Amino acid sequence: MSRWRPALRIARRDALRHRGRSILVLVMIALPVLAVSAADVVYLTSDVNSVESLDRRLGAADALVTAQPGAGKVLQDFDPNSGSTSGAGGSDQEATSLAQVRATLGREVPATEWVETQLSVDTDRGVIDIGANELDVSSPLADGLFKLTSGRWPADDAEVTINAALAVKGFALGDDITIHDGKTLTVVGIAESTTSRNWPRAVARPGALGADTQGTHQWLIGGGAVSWSQVQALNAVGALVLSRAVIENPPPDSERPAEIRSWSSGVDESVIAVVVLIVVMALLEVVLLAGPAFAVGTRRQARTLALMAASGGTPRQARRVILAGGLVLGGTAAVLGVVLGIAVGWALLPVVQHFSDSWLGPFEVGPLHLLAVAAFGLLSAFLAAVVPAWLASRQDVVAVLAGRRGDRKPGLRSPMLGLVLVGLGVAASAAGAGQLGGGSTLIAASAIVSVLGMILLVPVVVTTLARLSRRLPLVARYAVRDAARHRTRTVPAVAAVAATVAGVVALGIGNASDAAESEATYQPQLAMGMASVTSYAEEGDDPIDWSAYADAIHRQDPGARVSEVVSYDAPSAGSFVDVELRRPDRPEREMFMQSYSGTFGNLLVGPDMLGLASPVRDGDLDAARRTIQQGGIVVFTDARVDGDRVVVGGTRYSDDGSDDDALEPLQLPAYFLQVRGYGPAMAVVADGVLDPLGLTSSTTGLLLDAHGLSKADEDRIQEELRGLDSNAYLFVERGYQADDATLILLGILFGLGAVLMLGGTLTATFLALSDAKPDLATLSAVGAAPRTRRGVAAAYALVVGAVGALLGAAVGFIPGIAVTYPLTSTTYYASGLDAAGDPLPSHFVDIPWLMIVGLVVVLPLVTSLIVGLTARSRLPLVARLD
Repeated sequence: MSRWRPALRIARRDALRHRGRSILVLVMIALPVLAVSAADVVYLTSDVNSVESLDRRLGAADALVTAQPGAGKVLQDFDPNSGSTSGAGGSDQEATSLAQVRATLGREVPATEWVETQLSVDTDRGVIDIGANELDVSSPLADGLFKLTSGRWPADDAEVTINAALAVKGFALGDDITIHDGKTLTVVGIAESTTSRNWPRAVARPGALGADTQGTHQWLIGGGAVSWSQVQALNAVGALVLSRAVIENPPPDSERPAEIRSWSSGVDESVIAVVVLIVVMALLEVVLLAGPAFAVGTRRQARTLALMAASGGTPRQARRVILAGGLVLGGTAAVLGVVLGIAVGWALLPVVQHFSDSWLGPFEVGPLHLLAVAAFGLLSAFLAAVVPAWLASRQDVVAVLAGRRGDRKPGLRSPMLGLVLVGLGVAASAAGAGQLGGGSTLIAASAIVSVLGMILLVPVVVTTLARLSRRLPLVARYAVRDAARHRTRTVPAVAAVAATVAGVVALGIGNASDAAESEATYQPQLAMGMASVTSYAEEGDDPIDWSAYADAIHRQDPGARVSEVVSYDAPSAGSFVDVELRRPDRPEREMFMQSYSGTFGNLLVGPDMLGLASPVRDGDLDAARRTIQQGGIVVFTDARVDGDRVVVGGTRYSDDGSDDDALEPLQLPAYFLQVRGYGPAMAVVADGVLDPLGLTSSTTGLLLDAHGLSKADEDRIQEELRGLDSNAYLFVERGYQADDATLILLGILFGLGAVLMLGGTLTATFLALSDAKPDLATLSAVGAAPRTRRGVAAAYALVVGAVGALLGAAVGFIPGIAVTYPLTSTTYYASGLDAAGDPLPSHFVDIPWLMIVGLVVVLPLVTSLIVGLTARSRLPLVARLD
């Protein structure tokens, strides 16, 4: 340590002397440390583990016992939510009773039943589902399960307390709330569950809501700790147990049932690979971003180090001086980043809570996590100083003391190693692309190797550009040659931009290709812009009044075009019909589609029903309508089918199996209509055509033209329909809808890439301008216009940004395209066809050109413009020897 003490003292004094550069390095290192520390605090606070959730799940009770009918003997993890299984107890086996629970525990314990289920309540528009809780909240055991915010708890069976999520549906204190097909209660309080926030809930006294638990019982148990052996004894009689004592002081892992342990898989290797990839790339990015600052700092100390060497100092001592700067700045940045990260994480908790459906846990800081994050910051600063330190120890002392500036001529070893690494990256990507399982891990590793190889090639690229810059304007020529002359500050900046772009391009290609696969393999259930309304009648219910459904739709959308869907083979009382189709020359039933929805039945009636399908060829629809108008049948297919006639047959089955009749085959003129996605039925026929078979037609749903119907309108109509029938369901075919997460991810990728590119380019540019003050002052002295410095600054920013972006995009294509093979392989699709019936490709590749052009072309130009507008145009004359 004594050998490092002088170096650390020099580094501390140098950091205080050059505050601007020191602050820049501190920001570069501290920002990622701050971000990760804040994210860790938010994650740990929002991740409510079993111990932290006990009061929310148990209140003040010692255990929660759940008994289901037919459970038999059950097995469970220490926390039953983590895993449980039940034996075959038989459907007629009753659930464990409270008396059995007390007998198994061997003592008389206080208990209160807690019913948790789902009910429907009537609203002004229709019906919504809510979480229903029947519980004696006055029991000490229930203390902590719900928090009263206004009003009071129910005093009798005619009162109910609701939460804010249910209150916004149109209920206030003193209002009546009606259980759908049930009783009416008066709202007397507003209370929140201590577990979830946004799900509408109601709390009433036991039995007040009339909740049907299907024989399941749940009790809060007090009277002392419930041990693991008692939990197992209760498992033996068919009850699951959440025990406070077991969760707070879990037994050895060997006590867990073997079946439960076998379900607990280790950490997924692909997850480990992704984490390693993120850590390595983040470390590399921070090192590269901070590298130019250390390179400039080393250049500023070059004369001091040369004098030290001339006085007998060793190269090792010179390296220690530069590395000590990394330790001083890195340690300071790590501490600042962690402290500020904790504060930022705490400040973000209300924002996170606003968007979370469940309540966050207690404020939590992970010391070991933050220690690792701080070590990351310190290591990144140390590594950023390694290359400048190594170069400083090998500098030409005479040249430095004479005032000659510039780096050594690049050798061939690094570029050759870079080519080898890029080649290995390409080979690994190709190997990973050929593996359907586990290929992503190999591709992730190849991305790191490719980026490392690219970094080693940057000096050659910059030097080559300098040699080709002879015909460029002065400012561009100066910028390119200055970048090549001072590679120690140029290469890290270019590499940082390139690494950023490579990662963004690779992830962008993978994400866009995955979305392209989802779009190509999407199977529409109806024609685009159409909607269906369906329901089913329970046994003993009256027939569905579809006109009332249509009226409900018109109340929310007066201009809606609604028509009834009529089916020929809807099940009738006591029987159902299995319809078969085949061509006359085929002896057996034919399946003309891999699958169809059958929502309305197998055989639809009338030409209007063709609107339910989405034909592959638009012209086919007119021919299909003519066939129906002429008394024929239109058969839906997912591939081309030859033929112009179809035999309709089948069997009528009685519900009790006592009277099964084969239908007399009927041959009809046919048109085979190839459709996209799922067919709405087997076929469409004209009204009355199948009467000779003894089939009767009936309305089985509604068809709605939903062009222009917004999602809000859809929700209102659905709520209105649920008011008529809790089984009513509205489906709107909107085609493939890109997942919001996909769009958000692409936006985040572009935003992250833009920030890192701007940060890296601006940092390197202004450091370069600071380092080049003597040269720029000389230009002014020999007559260069003031705008020349602005031009040089803009040109330097363009060189760093454009070269880095182009290299990064080229490297990013390697893992980006490779990952599309395992990610979007179509070998999992049995039919091998898309929605139009065309063969699927082996995989999908979709290049997000707009994002790539923005990163490679637009951002470097914007950065160059920003630098050109903000750079100083005049400098005081200084000597070339600084």
